[in-house]
Amino acid sequence: MDTAAGCTEPRAAAVNITVCVKRVPDTETRIRIADDRRGIVPDGVKYVLSPYDEFAIEAALQLVEEAGTGEVTLLSFGSGAATESLRSGLALGAHRAVLLKGEPTMDGWATARVLASELAGGDAGLVLFGVKAVDDDQQQVGPMVAELVGRPCATSVTAMEVGGGVVTCRRAVEGGQEVVEMDLPAVATLTKGKYEPRYASLRGIMMAKRKPMIEKEAPVVEPGLAVEALQYPPPRPDGRIVGEGVGAVGELVRLLREEAKVL
Repeated sequence: MDTAAGCTEPRAAAVNITVCVKRVPDTETRIRIADDRRGIVPDGVKYVLSPYDEFAIEAALQLVEEAGTGEVTLLSFGSGAATESLRSGLALGAHRAVLLKGEPTMDGWATARVLASELAGGDAGLVLFGVKAVDDDQQQVGPMVAELVGRPCATSVTAMEVGGGVVTCRRAVEGGQEVVEMDLPAVATLTKGKYEPRYASLRGIMMAKRKPMIEKEAPVVEPGLAVEALQYPPPRPDGRIVGEGVGAVGELVRLLREEAKVL
């Protein structure tokens, strides 16, 4: 559209975006393994949105803001307690949230099937995930969902643009940047890059209380993976002084080669 100053820049294409998020223990929380060694003791554990999911939320919000239209929906699979984390996402600017109530397991394939059951009938042109959840570090649910709903998928995306019925994703690779273009609708997993998560404003926190929060029972999907036992990492060995100054270099190299076997 012409203005007195000339032609304005075209807006980004409008698209509805669903961001799949997960409630996880805060990375600063001290984790204790339960007596049965198959889970953690929940007492005193603070739960938050997985930090990589915050990159995905920020990406969705920026894309909608650039377009000037569209909606951001948060989708999560978990217990009723996950509503607290979803409200945190709504406070950042997401428009609505959906909680599929159930008990997730370590089986990413089972989780993907639950999420896909909801996404298959939705109108989201773009479905975003964090590249991984910080509790299980599997990095597989996003691509699995893409396969189940028949959409192309780009992983470890650092920046993206939408326009002309396609999404252009930028991925950091060794020695440079890879550009991936996908037809919409599509799926992408986000990692640290362009999208620095914003802080929730007081107004956003108050508005989050009035935004739609839909809770429904998740479909029952039998997991194909079971946790046999959890264990703490082995204690770090004490340090060792092999000498002083340049005279110690030879002994250090020998130890790195023969004991640590890193050379």
